[in-house]
Formats: sequence, structure tokens, C-alpha cells
Amino acid sequence: MDLKIATCRPLPEPDVDEDLLLAALRAAGVNAGMVAWRDALSWSDATPTVIRSTWDYIHYPDEFIRWVHQIGSHAPLWNSPQVVLGNLHKRYLLELAAHGVPVTPTVVLARGSAIDLPTLGTHRGWHDIVLKPAIGAGSHETHRVDPQTAEASRVAERLIEAGDVLVQPYLPAVEGHGERALVWIDGEFTHAVRKSPRFAGGSESVSAALPIAAEERAVGAAALRVIQTDDLLYARVDVAPGADGGPVVMELELVEPSLFLLQHPPALERLVAGIVRRLRA
Repeated sequence: MDLKIATCRPLPEPDVDEDLLLAALRAAGVNAGMVAWRDALSWSDATPTVIRSTWDYIHYPDEFIRWVHQIGSHAPLWNSPQVVLGNLHKRYLLELAAHGVPVTPTVVLARGSAIDLPTLGTHRGWHDIVLKPAIGAGSHETHRVDPQTAEASRVAERLIEAGDVLVQPYLPAVEGHGERALVWIDGEFTHAVRKSPRFAGGSESVSAALPIAAEERAVGAAALRVIQTDDLLYARVDVAPGADGGPVVMELELVEPSLFLLQHPPALERLVAGIVRRLRA
């Protein structure tokens, strides 16, 4: 059984899951290899592909969309093209909210639009906000700012010149309880980790594996139900306590999330079993 694992080269940061996944797949009889998604010569056959660490796609979104369509037209792709394409732009948070899923309050600003950040902050009652690209990963260009400052307006204007931008209130609870990344693999949640706040230029800091609280699990499950698909191989739902203390979705990651397999070996086993079953089918 052959398998391509889509990545990027060079990686913007180490992928600690890469060697673990390769070794486990090979032990299960899968001939798996890492292939950079932008290496055009590597994508002409029908070998099934799992997307894992294509972390530079945020710099080439149109090219990545074409690549997803190309692969999906002649080879199995997990997660599926429909799921991946629907999750690239973080406007999905508005869709989740429309379905009643508690999410971080979010305003999406269209590329090139005019923005009066002080007025927006005053209108919303947001005195501490986060600005980030609507197509983003790894906290690239994620900034915590005071909307009333000139610096905040300069950051917003720079980001909005490049693409759509999200404006959200900063959730103080991420400093105490922390943001919890709920890992879901092939039909069930497996574990969580606590993530410390991370902004542009910062490094990721995560805990050991943690159990998932019932309220967080319920919110995560509600977010995944909105996707309305039964072919998900993996997902990650990042949640944190909102203004009322209840968990809200910060991100629903279905494209290339870290799954923190090092922290919880049973999740690695479940991921490999899910891949093997799909290959045999």
C-alpha cells in the first residue's frame, strides 16, 4: 500500500509528528513518504494522499486551491477536497455561529476595505483585540493590540491590504485555563492539550495530553456536526472559556493541524488504523 503525506519544504517549524507517523505507517505495511505539495512533478499519479504539514499554503492560497482540485480529481485525498476547501478561510466561524455553535465573537473585514478600528472597538466594547489574516496558520501575522491606538490601525491597514482579516476580542482565559486543542481522529475525540497564547514570531508551547472536559467535548462535537460529512480522517477543535466562562470555538482546523501524537500514542495508533482502512477500501 502506497501513500503520500503532503508537507512543505522547508518547514517553517519542526513537525514533531512526522517521524512518528512515518514509522507507524511503515510498521503497518504502508509505503509512506513525505512529498512537498508544491513539487509539481510528484502529483501526477493516483496514489492516495494525506495532508499533514502543508504549512506554507497560507502564502500561496490560490495555488493550494488549484492543487487540492487537481489531486482530488484523480486520487483519494484525506481530508477530502470539499472539507479542505471549506476550511481554508476562517469565515467558517460565522457559519458555526449561525448554526448555534458558541464561537469567539468575530468580525471579518474584506481585503482592501476601509476600517475604523477605534470605532469598531468602541461599538463592540472590545478594548483588547486580536487581528489576524482570515487565511492563516501557525499564528502567522496574529497580533494582540489595543484598537484605540495608532499602531493597531497601522497593523490592520497592512493586513487588510494583503487579504481578508479577522478582528476578535482577546480572551483573557487563555492565560489561565488556557486554549485547549481537542484532537479528533477517525470518528472520536482522543485527547486534548493546553496551548499557551501565541502571536506573530512566537513559538508554540503545549502541555502533555489532557482529558477533555464534558462541556468542551460538547462544543467540539457541535462544531463538527456542522461539517455534515462522515469521511473526516482528522480534525482539531481549539476552544477556550469565553466571556461567560463557557467554552467557545477559537478555530476548527480541518486542513493541516498538528495532532500532538507525541503526547498521546493511542491517537497515533487510531490515525494509522484509519489510514490503513481507507487504503484497503
